[in-house]
Amino acid sequence: MNQEPTIINQTVPDFFINATDNISGKLSQWSGRPIVLFFYPKDNTPVCSAQAKYFRDHFGQFENLNTQVFGVSRDTLASHTRFKERLGLPYELIADPAGELCNYFEVLGTKNFFGKKITGIIRSTFLIDKNRMLRVAWRKVKVSHHIEEVLNAIREL
Repeated sequence: MNQEPTIINQTVPDFFINATDNISGKLSQWSGRPIVLFFYPKDNTPVCSAQAKYFRDHFGQFENLNTQVFGVSRDTLASHTRFKERLGLPYELIADPAGELCNYFEVLGTKNFFGKKITGIIRSTFLIDKNRMLRVAWRKVKVSHHIEEVLNAIREL
């Protein structure tokens, strides 16, 4: 079971983003529709691939709800492009190598990686409404059943 979502109700800054498919610009380009940002630790890892595929497999439902979906990690655009192509992802992946989005959304934390302490992304999802207001945050996400939680929250906006 996922951690309970947190209602935030604060305006998200107009971040500049670089994403796959040569998308670059301000987050405000997608104002007027909800935005889902899901943060994941690393391209091409088993759980991150499963998470990306869940969003892929339910993408039509997000489209029906007029919602923009972005995956976010600190990987490069080149890595994201390969990951997106390999999995056939219909949404874009934001490259955040400097961690600007990761820091704002406070998704970086200490994790155990084969007994070694590392700083990495804690799997999290954020729902931003059509006015760039952060409405819901899910932290320490477990991949299964999470999509239904996100879709239900969008329907409640």
